[in-house]
Amino acid sequence: MARRYWNINLEQMMEAGVHFGHAIKKWNPRMGPYIYADRKGIHITNLLRTACFLSEACDLVFDAASKRKQFLIVGTKKGAADLVARAAIRSRCHYVNKKWLGGMLTNWSTTKTRLQKFKDLRTKQKMGRLSHLPKRDAAMLKRQLSHLQKYLGGIKYMTGLPDIVIIIDQQKEYTALRECITLGIPTISLIDTNSDPDLADIPIPANDDSIASIRFILNKLVFAICEGHSNYKTDISKKKEKKKRKREYHVIS
Repeated sequence: MARRYWNINLEQMMEAGVHFGHAIKKWNPRMGPYIYADRKGIHITNLLRTACFLSEACDLVFDAASKRKQFLIVGTKKGAADLVARAAIRSRCHYVNKKWLGGMLTNWSTTKTRLQKFKDLRTKQKMGRLSHLPKRDAAMLKRQLSHLQKYLGGIKYMTGLPDIVIIIDQQKEYTALRECITLGIPTISLIDTNSDPDLADIPIPANDDSIASIRFILNKLVFAICEGHSNYKTDISKKKEKKKRKREYHVIS
């Protein structure tokens, strides 16, 4: 796995409020090793541990993106939804940001059927076929299309199970996490002081309520993924150049 420097600045993390946890009474005892102190009834996350895990996660996604692996970003809480969509679009990842439909991964055959239905309805709409139907039928299909767009729009190009799933707020997305565990899909989870750090493959201890905190974590991961994609393109160009030189060498010989 490639080791790179991701410029994870502790001061910037503090400015984003990454270190603020939940109230002491809501903590999960397993988060003890990741807690630095408590202030006025609030746990404070150890940012050195956060930086370490975030760096490890960036290494993982960079390496995976360099190999054309597929990512799914999951974050359906109201404050994170828009950030998740923008991050996924920017890094060419799949995403779920409205509601996790139970069995989305573990019952992939049903999800594929829904995606095909979504694709067919989109095609009919683009070709103007819905306008030729009776008003009642057209309205029903448009409602179906709107529903599918809302819940499956972020995975409409997903043709198989993702290689890595990034979860924003492990507690909120527990169903998605359990499906990943069942299928053996590696997970990177943003976890607050009320979460179980042993469930994710790479837990990132951080404030999962602050938009600034979520944005900071996502930006680092997205940057690493984009760097990985660029690295893949560079490797392809080098391989093509190498093959070209070999052909030229044989011609000269």
